[in-house]
Amino acid sequence: MPRPKRLVPIDPPAAELPLDSVILGDCLEVMRSLPSSSIDLVFADPPYNLQLRHTLTRPNLSVVDGVDDLWDRFASPADYDRFTEAWLRECRRLLSDTGTLWVIGSYHNIFRVGRIMADLGYWVLNDVIWHKTNPMPNFRGTRFQNATETLIWAQKSKEQKRYVFNYHTMKNLNEGKQMTNVWYIPLCKGPERLQKDGEKLHSTQKPEELLYRVILSSTNAGGVVLDPFFGSGTTGAVARRLKRHFIGIENDPNYVVAARARIDQVIPAAMPDELLTTPSRRDQPQVRFGDLIAAGLIGPGSRLRSRNGRHEAVVKADSCLLSGSHLGSIHRVGALVQGAEACNGWDFWHFTDTDGRLHSIDALRQRHIHTLSHVAD
Repeated sequence: MPRPKRLVPIDPPAAELPLDSVILGDCLEVMRSLPSSSIDLVFADPPYNLQLRHTLTRPNLSVVDGVDDLWDRFASPADYDRFTEAWLRECRRLLSDTGTLWVIGSYHNIFRVGRIMADLGYWVLNDVIWHKTNPMPNFRGTRFQNATETLIWAQKSKEQKRYVFNYHTMKNLNEGKQMTNVWYIPLCKGPERLQKDGEKLHSTQKPEELLYRVILSSTNAGGVVLDPFFGSGTTGAVARRLKRHFIGIENDPNYVVAARARIDQVIPAAMPDELLTTPSRRDQPQVRFGDLIAAGLIGPGSRLRSRNGRHEAVVKADSCLLSGSHLGSIHRVGALVQGAEACNGWDFWHFTDTDGRLHSIDALRQRHIHTLSHVAD
């Protein structure tokens, strides 16, 4: 496979995006060279500004390999805030009209980041808690064990009308249950952890499972993911695996070399793009129950039943259902026979096929949508 294209910071501004590139340079300078409204998703894992004051040791006095890198040091909180505002402002300029930003942090910085995001006009969609299933102990026993980090998911403004969220994909990933905003994922360990000379290469390398959820939920195949703090390249590796484009920016040459080598080994998913996500019903053509009758998929006089067999209704030619004294739409009659305030009639009512098996009328709707899409093609 060809190696990803590699570029250095571009000046003047680029006419085209440097897709599938790991760019060595300052994130602000590189982002300023990119065209506005060109990015579908930003994932940012910025410095946490931990400002460790003492060497962290275990009870046996061995030294804990914590975060003491130069890139995590700032002269003051005000200096960190200025840096944070600058890169968040550029990210907002780069996001498309349906794009979103994810930023991850610890208790040291995430509240400052959230305040700055609000001041810049971002609109928060969710906070997601990464619950580490194998967190580092609190060796001194002076505080609770810190087992979480927070991700903020936001669109660039309250006025933004649409954003990508593959709800059904994430529900399927969670065994058919709505995915919550608490994700139980272990720290990056084992073969996934990049090492150099027997030591971990990057002190805060994120697990691929975390980025898998972020990218799968918030982009579609072929989308463009920007990571301004690319580090060891987890974002690029997962993006390539899911057939998304990526742009990674990193100012440490050692990380850049490692990230490029890592991504070169990734083989994109061997399947058509449309199989990488489950489409949301909100993005499907609008089909009414009457359209199924007009198309001959279900006829007037047909009998529909609830899955449990307790309720039955007759289909009228005008698409209304009649069940006893109840008359109305598939949704209204579904609610009335149950004594409920509302009902999704597509899922509640079922028809019987020629083999005597029950299927929801939504199956007929999906068949009709499939036919319409092929006619459009």
